[in-house]
Amino acid sequence: MSMFFEDAVLLRLFLSEDDKYEGKPTYKCVVELCKERHISGATVFRGLLGYGKSSTLHRGGLFGLSSDLPVVVEIIDKEENIKGLLPELMNIIKDGVITMERVKVVKRKSV
Repeated sequence: MSMFFEDAVLLRLFLSEDDKYEGKPTYKCVVELCKERHISGATVFRGLLGYGKSSTLHRGGLFGLSSDLPVVVEIIDKEENIKGLLPELMNIIKDGVITMERVKVVKRKSV
């Protein structure tokens, strides 16, 4: 088996678990949009502790129960697909931070 590398873009969205769009959690709307647009992948990570521009610490309480924890959504696909998705994401995300970086995806190739 051999490997090859494919160029891609990793989009990272830093949100709050409490963020809403049209009454639904923003992170859920983002993942649903990615699925509708046939984006290669989207994953939501829930943070244990974090802060943003307000400098207010957000952390899980007793047994990790909190509704305002930091959430990171990672989205990966080809650059043109990510660029096409960005305008729609900008409409959904009102208060988060978006970062974008070029990455290499490692793929397996059967010989």
